[in-house]
Amino acid sequence: MDTQLLLTFREVAKWQNFTKAAAALGYAQSSVTAQIQNLENIFRVVLFERWGRKIRLTPEGEHLLRYAEQVLALLEEAKARLADSAHVPATITMGTVESLAAFYLPPYVQRFRRAYPEIKLLLRPGICSDLRQGVKEGSYDFAIILDELQKHPDLEVIPLKEEELVLISSCDHRLASAKQVQPEDLAEETLIVTEAGCSYRAMLEAVLRNAGVVPETSLEFGSLEAIKQCVAHGMGVALVPRICAADEVSRGELRELPFSHADIRVWRQLVYHKKKWIPRAMHHFFELLMADADETLTASHRSGKLLQNR
Repeated sequence: MDTQLLLTFREVAKWQNFTKAAAALGYAQSSVTAQIQNLENIFRVVLFERWGRKIRLTPEGEHLLRYAEQVLALLEEAKARLADSAHVPATITMGTVESLAAFYLPPYVQRFRRAYPEIKLLLRPGICSDLRQGVKEGSYDFAIILDELQKHPDLEVIPLKEEELVLISSCDHRLASAKQVQPEDLAEETLIVTEAGCSYRAMLEAVLRNAGVVPETSLEFGSLEAIKQCVAHGMGVALVPRICAADEVSRGELRELPFSHADIRVWRQLVYHKKKWIPRAMHHFFELLMADADETLTASHRSGKLLQNR
């Protein structure tokens, strides 16, 4: 069977739309439709069903997607292993959250590209739970997440460093001059939050809930830049990684409020599958990250499991 059928099937499942999948693949929509029909004929099942204006996987399609992810991941691993020894250009796919993609990873990506210009490094954004699942299923070669410290039976998780979180407001906000901000001070406040599934959003909401605090309302945005703009215009307060707002705070465009809580802590963490073969190029990227990490967190991995996976 042509593995391109599985690639097309995965793309259609991702977009839940034939037109968008065709655009992403660079195919005509009729070609994508024909490939899916071919795949359905091979397995003698219906893979998609109509759901309003979208399509969705049938139960049989869900089963096939899991197998397709595994098959494609094995093929990518084989390509990477051969490329590592034959110096053939390959692709490494990394999943990460928006804040790290924008404010943490660029210098490491730049240094990696200087060392391995022939390797294509793809960054795909997502929320932490989806990233971990994607690594498990083989959608990503590895991921950099921002979450509470994780453990998983199938995944290797290396904590790199604690990421500081800050509560930000406009400079003329009612809490801007407070000496200390408590959860109770956020009662009837407008919270400007990231999308559902964000780890530190969930932590903040849990702290407020446990304190019996009910915010006036919540505004949800998928973009950190949009969140910062809304905060700067006095629409509410937001909890974000310090690295995301450091420039605006230093320029006096935002105010960092004196707020912290023991139950709101996250760490940058490197995640890859325990059975994943680590090619030389990927190992180099890991070492770049670990060189600037908290050595007390990464010490056991520097001479342990990571090096053994080479």
